[in-house]
Amino acid sequence: MPSDSPTKTILILSQVYVPDPASVGQHMADVATEMARRGYRVVVLAANRGYNDPSMKYPPSEVLDGVEVRRIPLSSFGKRSIPMRLLASASFLIQCVLRGVVTRRLACVLVSTSPPMCSAAALIIAAIRGARVKYWVMDLNPDQMIAMGWIKASSPIVKLFDWFNRMVLRRASDIITLDRFMAERVLRKLDVSEKLHVMPPWPHEDHLEPVRHEDNPFRKEHNLQDKFVIMYSGNHSVCTPLRTVLDAALKLQDEASLVFMFIGDGTGKKEVDDTIEQYRPNNIRSLPYQPLSRIKYSLSAAEVHLVVVGDTEVGIRHPCKIYGAMALARPILLLGPDPCHASDLLHESRLGWHIQHGDVDGAIKAIRQIVQTDRKQLAKIGDRARRIVTDQLNQKTLCAKFCNIVEREIQP
Repeated sequence: MPSDSPTKTILILSQVYVPDPASVGQHMADVATEMARRGYRVVVLAANRGYNDPSMKYPPSEVLDGVEVRRIPLSSFGKRSIPMRLLASASFLIQCVLRGVVTRRLACVLVSTSPPMCSAAALIIAAIRGARVKYWVMDLNPDQMIAMGWIKASSPIVKLFDWFNRMVLRRASDIITLDRFMAERVLRKLDVSEKLHVMPPWPHEDHLEPVRHEDNPFRKEHNLQDKFVIMYSGNHSVCTPLRTVLDAALKLQDEASLVFMFIGDGTGKKEVDDTIEQYRPNNIRSLPYQPLSRIKYSLSAAEVHLVVVGDTEVGIRHPCKIYGAMALARPILLLGPDPCHASDLLHESRLGWHIQHGDVDGAIKAIRQIVQTDRKQLAKIGDRARRIVTDQLNQKTLCAKFCNIVEREIQP
């Protein structure tokens, strides 16, 4: 609780915020709510339309759990077009600066890497107002653009972007990365070890209570009785290719009880939908994002959860999906390289199976082994995963730790 009066203001810049289902908005909301509970005035600047679905429009101003949410127009046009995403981000950035510099009693600006250049707005606001910047690194660019082959490492854009990254890292009073691989990449850009924190994001346990199959309306609604479900749920990105599992699924159509379910949206969802349209498989299903109120039912409908890490994405993007599966006491099928953060968790705690991109035969072998595993053994693996979340990675502990970092050295 801040001791000085009047109350200090924490400004959060996040293009996405609840009730939008994107995870970055949910995590920002957890932090905002906790900081408001600690006695700060918390103001959030967010887009007034849905990130994945711009047809969803939110109120221009509202108070949620003690947090003042102000939604900015012309700042979200969906994710289908990169030029439109860039235009929306630029519009959001400019409006954040204009609103942020007039925010009263401003002590701190919290910003993440989503959208990538939003930290520029934080730097401008902080420089004008003398506020501190807390920088939440959720992914890394231009590293991601290089990894995807969109630009070359020698490009002048890369040099400009990295110069900007170093400026943000130098100016921020605290930097939070999600895993050790991401921290190593950040340190290669600039030595900020004295103010660098490594902390994974937390699962939203209040929405992730395990539901027994026999009590699960989602399984009944989608005719999943007597089915063994392997599920991928969340954002489908081109950075997390699903081709290996999709090809394996096509070759496993003779396994009558096996269903592969892909829930969510994103640019990578086209790979799933095109596969369904072209081959009409009997074991692959595609569904849109599920409402947060129903997420425990949809996620609990799976026997095993698929977590994907792109071969070139280690330390660039964090495999957040693994925590939701663990919180629901579900084993993991990891598709990705080794080592990475997800494989560290998988191997250290024996949480499931690991397959490599491109190894379709290996994927088929692993999936058949999973299906043939005794259900009691699967339950033991799931219980072990849930205990890790309950004991070490729970929302209460990690969010409080994060908020302690936000509070550090905030000046009156």
